Amino acid sequence: MRRSIATVSLSGMLRDKLQAIAAARFDGVEIFENDLLQFSGKPQDVKAMAADLGLAIDMFQPFRDFDGSTPAQVARSLDRVERKFDLMDALGTDLLLVCSSVQPDALGDTDRLAEQFAQLAEAAGRRGKRIAYEALAWGSQVKLFSQVWDVVRKVNHPALGMCLDSFHTLSLRDDPAPIRQIPGDRIFYVQLADAPWVNTDVLTHSRHYRCFPGQGEFDVTGMMRAILDAGYTGTISLEIFNDEFRSAPARANAVDAMRSLLWLEEQVGLSRAAAAPSAAPAPQVSLFSPPPAPKLAGWSFIEFSVDTAAAARLAELLLSLGFSRIGRHRSKDVELYGLGDVRIVLNRETESFSRHYFERHGTSACATALTTANPQAAIVRAEALGCTRVTGQIGQGELDIPAVQAPDGSLLYFCPPANADGHHAFEADFVMDADAVAALAAHAPTATARVDHLVQAVPAGQIEPWVLFQRAVLGLTPQRSVVLHDPFGVLRSREIESSDKAIRTSLIVSERDNTAISRSVARLGGGGVQQVAIEVQDLIASMKALRAQGAPVLPVPDNYFDDLDAKYALDPAFLQGLREAGVFYERDAQGGEYLHAYAAPFDDRFEFEFIERRGGYDLYGSTNSPFRLAALAEWRAAQQAG
Repeated sequence: MRRSIATVSLSGMLRDKLQAIAAARFDGVEIFENDLLQFSGKPQDVKAMAADLGLAIDMFQPFRDFDGSTPAQVARSLDRVERKFDLMDALGTDLLLVCSSVQPDALGDTDRLAEQFAQLAEAAGRRGKRIAYEALAWGSQVKLFSQVWDVVRKVNHPALGMCLDSFHTLSLRDDPAPIRQIPGDRIFYVQLADAPWVNTDVLTHSRHYRCFPGQGEFDVTGMMRAILDAGYTGTISLEIFNDEFRSAPARANAVDAMRSLLWLEEQVGLSRAAAAPSAAPAPQVSLFSPPPAPKLAGWSFIEFSVDTAAAARLAELLLSLGFSRIGRHRSKDVELYGLGDVRIVLNRETESFSRHYFERHGTSACATALTTANPQAAIVRAEALGCTRVTGQIGQGELDIPAVQAPDGSLLYFCPPANADGHHAFEADFVMDADAVAALAAHAPTATARVDHLVQAVPAGQIEPWVLFQRAVLGLTPQRSVVLHDPFGVLRSREIESSDKAIRTSLIVSERDNTAISRSVARLGGGGVQQVAIEVQDLIASMKALRAQGAPVLPVPDNYFDDLDAKYALDPAFLQGLREAGVFYERDAQGGEYLHAYAAPFDDRFEFEFIERRGGYDLYGSTNSPFRLAALAEWRAAQQAG
């Protein structure tokens, strides 16, 4: 399909916006009036800039409040529109967006509207222009696309058609299915936006919460299917009003914008393929169709960038938590630690991506690796969706493990599954300590330890890019949005998982400077992996063993366990075991249980969580967050006092 975006969707001045849009490989652009009014050059200069960048100017917008309750108002509107036609001549575009009126005396009578829009269509036709009429969800009288279609149908003029906007339809929970009955050539333009469901008025919802398709909760895919079923073959465009997007770097945001449209096209194609063959005619446009989302089996490794001093301290922490040093890289200053099936890489290389990452972020997870049966297909999909492939230094006989950059600049590797002998494929690049590896498999209860989930701390405004990246590139599905309570402010978490739960992640953000997450984001130089959650078979036994050997385990107040007794009426012996081991406990409505405990954080940057899931428990223990974060605050205060 042909793809476009409104300049209002990006931050910056008009020249910067156009350059970002072109760099993201859009075909065209909608010029928003405010961007033109703020531009110091002439409209002809905008036309030349766009042409030099390979962009067509698809539409000028918006023209507001056309209809009038008196002949004088209509005459004034027709005079105003002639001036806009002059401007459009200079810009080199023939399409003008006219949105429904928000004035108190706006018309609602279809016949009277048709009379006025017939005059507008005649005026546009004389000038070689076209009018795309759009229903605003907060319009005084005309709010629905069906009302716009009634007017367009009555006028029946080739210069008048519809602009369909997914936000205006879906925010009102209007059914887009009847769009299928509209002739596709009467739809002149399609604007797309997603949004979360929030409890606010529709205008506030539109002005502050719109996001790219795939970042919100609207059924944009369903509406786009209906539009294509109508026979629409024109441009799909993005029109986004969002407070965070207005301050985000334009180039990165434009890449996300293109990724969202490509993902949406793929979802429409998949949706159509899953439907009955006779459900609708085949689309008359070519839809983006990359390799399918990879089937992910878990994490292969998590790699930390370190210098010599940090490596020693982090290695000491890992050893105290039951990890063993099991290998050293054949050609690089890189060590491998293991616990059950968990693999942690410490990279001290001085000339590498890791060192450059360390210089910007300090000790942090510079890379994560996902296991998939077809890494090459995964990397092809990622590149097709706008990700940047990264190739590092590869020694003779070493593996070439494909990687792309994640939204925070870290690397995401795609690794093949374990070999027939059960060893991770990437371990071929290491000189392994066979005895240490054998000991991992023999050490109960951590022999089957595995990474259950990762928590990614992100700066304010970065939840949406991560959601889109994980959804589009990796095929994960957004789950709950959860509010968590730190003693010093509110945190917000978004859970994202694979369908089989082999991959679970949580994106967490804080808009206050003194919360635990804000401190992690600041120390990590803009965010990163904040928590590695490791599943074991017997958490109580594991934590008792770690505490006995002096591991830095986060203490849990006795008051917490007293409340557990009142809340759940637990078996006294089991409750005592939780107390002695310092283990938090949560039970879901179905009786599933979640046991979890935490090591003290490393330099206030990241931490290791140990968990045990029982009885089909499927969440993340969020009800314990206030107590865990309070315990963390007390631990931090004790460290500072000491």
